[in-house]
Amino acid sequence: MRETQLNSYDYFLPEGLIATKPVEPKGQAKLLVYDRKKDSIEHLHFSDLAQILPECAIIFNDTKVIKARIYGQKDSGGKIELLLNQPLGSSNFSCFIKGSVKAGQNLEFPSALKAQVLELKDDGSRVVKITQNERELEAHELFAILDSIGHVPLPPYIKRADNKDDESWYQSIFAKNMGAVAAPTASLHFDKNMLQELKQKHEHAFITLHVGAGTFRAVESENILEHKMHSEYFEISKPAKAIINSTQKLLAVGTTSTRTVEYFVRSGASSGECDLFLHPLNPPKRVDFLLTNFHLPKSTLIMLVASFLGLEKTLELYKKAVEMKYRFYSYGDGMLII
Repeated sequence: MRETQLNSYDYFLPEGLIATKPVEPKGQAKLLVYDRKKDSIEHLHFSDLAQILPECAIIFNDTKVIKARIYGQKDSGGKIELLLNQPLGSSNFSCFIKGSVKAGQNLEFPSALKAQVLELKDDGSRVVKITQNERELEAHELFAILDSIGHVPLPPYIKRADNKDDESWYQSIFAKNMGAVAAPTASLHFDKNMLQELKQKHEHAFITLHVGAGTFRAVESENILEHKMHSEYFEISKPAKAIINSTQKLLAVGTTSTRTVEYFVRSGASSGECDLFLHPLNPPKRVDFLLTNFHLPKSTLIMLVASFLGLEKTLELYKKAVEMKYRFYSYGDGMLII
C-alpha cells in the first residue's frame, strides 16, 4: 500500500522556499485554504482567518520554548554543543550532544553548570545529570539559568545562528508553560489583534504539549507503520477537556494540538507522555479542522497532514504551494484544512 511507504511522502522543495525569518507583519503570511467538501483551494493571508473560519471551537498549544542550546567544553578541553530535550526527573535530562562523548564524562558550561553523561541511548540521545556548583537542579531552575546563557534552538534547516529577534520570533504570543525545545509553529502566526478577533467569534482553550527535539527526527523505516514515534509531555486544561468532550466542531492550531487532543480522545489521559502517530491509516477521530505550516518531506508531520487529506491530495497541495512560492517550515506560510 502506497500510504505505508516512506518515499511516498517525498516532494521537491527548492532551497529558496525555506523561510529563515517570519513575514512581518504576521497577518501578511500567506494561507492556503483547502475546503474538503468543495475540493477547492483559496490563496489568502492569515489576516483573513477570522473572516473565513467556519463555526468551531479552537484549541491552542501554550507551551513556551526554552533556550535549550548551550555551548561548553569537555573535561578533556574539546568544545561541545548540548541541546536539551526533556526532563527525566532527579536532575536527569534527555539531550542531544554534538561531539563524541562517553558515559561518565563531565561537560562544563557557563554559570558553573556541569553535565555528567550517564547513558548513550540507541536513538542518538544522551542522558545527563545537570548540576550547578555540585547542587542538583530541578527543571524549572535549569530553565531559568538557560534563559541567561542559552540560545534559541532554531530548527536544523534554518542554517544560521540565532539572534535577538529569534527570542520573540520563535515564541507564540500566548506561550506560557516553559518546556519546549521547538516551537508549535502554526501558533507563531498570531498577533494580539488576530487572536482577539478569533476569540470574539470562537470559544477557545489551551493545552500544553512540550515539543521535543524528536519532532525533527527522521523516519528511517521504509514502512512507516514500523516507525517508533517520539513522546512528549502534555497536559490538558479543564476548559480544553470541556471543549473536546462537547459536540462542537474543533479546530486544532498545529500538529501538536492535534496529537494532544487525539491522544486524549483515545486514552482518556489528561496528562502524561503523548506518542501518538497520526497518518492516513490512523486518521483523527475528534479534530475537524487543522491550521498548520508546511512540513519536511518524509516527516511524521506531513504524514499527520495526510491523515486529514489522504496522501494524494496532500502531495497535490504541497506541489501547488511550491508553484505559488509559499514559504516553508517553521518561519513559513501556512495551510488551513476545513
